[in-house]
Amino acid sequence: MPVYLLDQTLRFPPVSEAEDGLLAVGGDLSPERLILAYRTGVFPWFGEGEPILWHSPDPRSIIRPSALRVSQSLRRTIAKQPFRVTLDTAFAEVVAACAEIERPTQDGTWITDEMQAAYVVLHERGLAHSVELWDGERLVGGLYGVSLGGAYFGESMFSRERDASKIGLVTLAGKLEREGFTLIDCQIPSEHLTRFGAVELSRAAFMVELAEALKLPTREGRWEL
Repeated sequence: MPVYLLDQTLRFPPVSEAEDGLLAVGGDLSPERLILAYRTGVFPWFGEGEPILWHSPDPRSIIRPSALRVSQSLRRTIAKQPFRVTLDTAFAEVVAACAEIERPTQDGTWITDEMQAAYVVLHERGLAHSVELWDGERLVGGLYGVSLGGAYFGESMFSRERDASKIGLVTLAGKLEREGFTLIDCQIPSEHLTRFGAVELSRAAFMVELAEALKLPTREGRWEL
């Protein structure tokens, strides 16, 4: 199957054309293109010095907020309230920390300066949201993603203290469940997220669930607990 070269026209090929998940190359990271990408089951993922690469993997990993699995040990940790939790208080700092954190299985980061700037713009438009974990005034964990309709598209998370990002995920899932969200898009399957109840869907099944989620209204603006 081909990999499509995008121009400045705001459109993506059908996701069924993605070979090994890679659908297209090029285009830009404008808010309009990013919103269209997420609405059509596509997301950007590329490294420093590479062109913009657009992906739609098969299978796709999701968590249904109502089905999040939380271990007893994590429940006990949460009960102790080890961190102060906020939403949309330090979005840019969370994105920067996700880019900087060292990950044993990765060499470098896909969260380039260009990517960081693009998601900050989405946040300013009320469509990208973060969860922050604090130890006093020190940011010790967090996550961020994009919200459209009843879908939250998770982008990345980080921890500087044990269980910080896990508590952030539990906080996020709880808020999404209360507000009627139907899925958290985890993009690529991982053992870590499987422990939290992530399931794998075929790309076709994911697109059906995404279409249903996008029928719900988008909650724009700053989020609060």
